[in-house]
Amino acid sequence: MSTAELDALIEEATVDTYDAIEAVNGFLAVIDEHLAVPFSTTVLGVEVTVVRVDLTNDFRLVARCVREGYQLDVGLLELPLPVPPPEGAHWVEAYRRWSGC
Repeated sequence: MSTAELDALIEEATVDTYDAIEAVNGFLAVIDEHLAVPFSTTVLGVEVTVVRVDLTNDFRLVARCVREGYQLDVGLLELPLPVPPPEGAHWVEAYRRWSGC
């Protein structure tokens, strides 16, 4: 996506928000609505399944990754997206741009 398209998504996700905490919640809402989960990706060389995106107590978005009964939360900013990315991954890219990544 172009920078302008990502900026438009950022505007959509953060409309009517008054601070960074509300903005993160706005991103959680659009990611929860649009990101197609579950999807597979590779974290530290191991294939995992992303089953949902959550908000931590310190207001970070994390991807809940599972494999063989184990689960791990990986920061959405650090999560490698698969190629091709899942439907709705453009919202993750917009969140990353908004976060300065």
